[in-house]
Amino acid sequence: MADLLRICALYPDVMNIYADRGNLLVLERRAGWRGIEVVITPAGFGDRVDPDAHDLFYLGGGQDRDQVLCAKDLVETKRDALHAAADRGALVLGICGGFQLLGHVYELGDDEIPGLGLVDLKTVREDGPRLIGNVAIEVELDGPSGRPRVLAGFENHGGRTHLGTGEQPLGRVLKGHGNDGRSGSEGVRRDGVIGTYLHGPLLPKNTWFADWLISRATGVELAPLDDRLEDAAHASARRAAGVSAVGSPN
Repeated sequence: MADLLRICALYPDVMNIYADRGNLLVLERRAGWRGIEVVITPAGFGDRVDPDAHDLFYLGGGQDRDQVLCAKDLVETKRDALHAAADRGALVLGICGGFQLLGHVYELGDDEIPGLGLVDLKTVREDGPRLIGNVAIEVELDGPSGRPRVLAGFENHGGRTHLGTGEQPLGRVLKGHGNDGRSGSEGVRRDGVIGTYLHGPLLPKNTWFADWLISRATGVELAPLDDRLEDAAHASARRAAGVSAVGSPN
């Protein structure tokens, strides 16, 4: 338990589509407002990472071209460290392209883009339209004993992600497409390894989830904040997706 949050931002200048870097800003501000020092360390191409030096590893989304470049570097210079970090309980959060790279492979036409293999999933660029639009999902981060919460955001992905038999989705789709447009599942969660397609960016629209990440990463019980503006942003994102009361789509 420490009043320090150490974040490793993977390829922050490249994997930053839909302002995903705003997620880091939200973590920094909301931790700082509680007196928790935040250290953000960027890790780019060729940089090796220390699995014990960070509490949260963050990988945002990017264009296919950038994702291919990052995938190669991730496998060559960072995969073993990220596995070690996940094994000791560190958080690993992947958004869209970052989510896809948490799995084994991204089949992009005739190319197979290798992933980190932190979770059992694969993504395939199938025929058909891109899965685009506002989305809301119901999650139970604290298990059956916790009350369901809603994450709202925006999705835009051509790949269809398929989870392995033993993997659990992050949440249940209330409105939107989710992982593949058919299963009703969105994202993935294996202990502290979390992936989702929700952009927008995700955390400014769902500050309760940012607080959950901070508390989980630091072990600190967070004091409440005046979240009237943040709650209004969350409500707006839910309305855009067509969801009002928890678990009840309009």
